[in-house]
Amino acid sequence: MTQATARSRSLMLHLLAWALGALVLVWASFIVVGFKTGIHEADELTDGHLASVVHLLLRQHEGKFDAGGPGVRESEAAALAALKSHDYQQSMSVVVWSASGEVVTHTGEAPLPAFTPAEGFADLSLGTPPMPWRTFSRWDPNDRSRKVMVLLSVRERDELAEDIAEQMAQPGFWLLPVVALALGWAIRRGLNPLRDLSRDVSGLDVHENKLLSTQSHREFKPVVDSINTLIQRQHAVLVRERELSSEMAHELRTPLASLSLHTGLLRSARNDAEREQALARIEHDARRANQVMSHLLALARASRTEMAEAAQPLDLLEIARQVVGDYAQLALESGHDLALVGESPFVLTGHAVLLELGLRNLIENALSHTPRGTLVEVQLDPAARWLQVCDSGQAGETPPGAPGLSLGLGLGHRVVDKIAAIHNARFAAAPPSAGFGSCYRISFGGG
Repeated sequence: MTQATARSRSLMLHLLAWALGALVLVWASFIVVGFKTGIHEADELTDGHLASVVHLLLRQHEGKFDAGGPGVRESEAAALAALKSHDYQQSMSVVVWSASGEVVTHTGEAPLPAFTPAEGFADLSLGTPPMPWRTFSRWDPNDRSRKVMVLLSVRERDELAEDIAEQMAQPGFWLLPVVALALGWAIRRGLNPLRDLSRDVSGLDVHENKLLSTQSHREFKPVVDSINTLIQRQHAVLVRERELSSEMAHELRTPLASLSLHTGLLRSARNDAEREQALARIEHDARRANQVMSHLLALARASRTEMAEAAQPLDLLEIARQVVGDYAQLALESGHDLALVGESPFVLTGHAVLLELGLRNLIENALSHTPRGTLVEVQLDPAARWLQVCDSGQAGETPPGAPGLSLGLGLGHRVVDKIAAIHNARFAAAPPSAGFGSCYRISFGGG
């Protein structure tokens, strides 16, 4: 592992850190708000109890049932009712009975309930119309001489509960939008490395062979490596295309110039011998220009197929049989023996059109560069993963009486080399076996 890889970070952890950081921030904020709200509501509730007790004590004298006790005037009742000013202040009422069931004290707004010896919590309906009240009663534990009951309106209790619940739940209404905003900001910030990579990819220029810099996140490394590999391959293809185009332009310029020259010589020929010589040269140059153009078109076709068509599984033996069959008549007319050696299927993944084009170039070269009577053999070895075309001609031997067949350009081999490169294969001359003068082999991954 390189030092750069050891320092690389994980995009998932980077994004998770930002998202969790935003959630922790929002969660902590709501915890603080909820805590402060709870303390505030508890203070309010305590203040309400204090106000209720004061209100109850101030009205205690109105419920005296002593014979000489003072009564409560209407003006005093109105003034006492005005004391209820706190939100959490509740109207509690107190009733005290003697052991015989006589009312000793009745304080508050609750109607007088019926005396019962039972004690504890109870729900009563009192008044006209009946209203629900929550009560709690207890006997004097010493001598059971008195029974005390405290009453609270259920309506006030429910209103107080709703008010507290609303105060506590109010921060929750802000939770979803705040979390959405926080997560949106965190995800946007966490995806900055991806936007940086997109910007770097948009700025690439394959003609400059400029590669992407190593990213600091591990998840991007396979993508960056794939893009860099693609750029290197594309740049190599462009360089190879420029070299071939320059070479073929030079090869095409020579026969065109020769055609122009010998056309002028044909017009000024003084006898039939000069005229025949000029015509033969023009024919030779025309064939040479035609061969250059054919190879240019073959290269263009190979490039188009490489970019536009996906590689498919195929049997190279079937392609070889088809090509050899197509050239059987031409080999017969030129006096060559054309054969195919191979019986087992040769399965690989590639472009059938390009492989057929490469094999045709090899057969054409063999037929055009060897004399009559030469054996041209297409050989396949699926186990060793190679295909080769061998001929029994000798090095430097040219077909007699056919100067137009042996142009010596070598462009057909350049086309085959490009097709082999497209298939991650290697094209080169191979040591000929017994009985053959030359062999040219395409090795597919280990041939």
